[in-house]
Amino acid sequence: MNEMKIRYSRDSIKFLSKLDKKSVNRIRTAIEGLTQNPPVGDIKPMQGFSDGRKRLRVGSWRIIFKQVSELYVEIIFVIDIGNRGDIYK
Repeated sequence: MNEMKIRYSRDSIKFLSKLDKKSVNRIRTAIEGLTQNPPVGDIKPMQGFSDGRKRLRVGSWRIIFKQVSELYVEIIFVIDIGNRGDIYK
């Protein structure tokens, strides 16, 4: 079985740093759910992108991520995190 790792973009780390601890824990728990097989959460593929991006819904937040395979490691790369109204712009 492949090992799963989670990597965060600079933008997603910046967004998380502005949130309160309870919200950060809620988002991190949801992202951890992506490492399970099958992934847990409200996940949908994003339209208009050919790189396999998906979005995870956590309350009013959206987490945009993609899954990348490198040798024996599956990487979940968190591209961006934001509020529902702002994230798609």
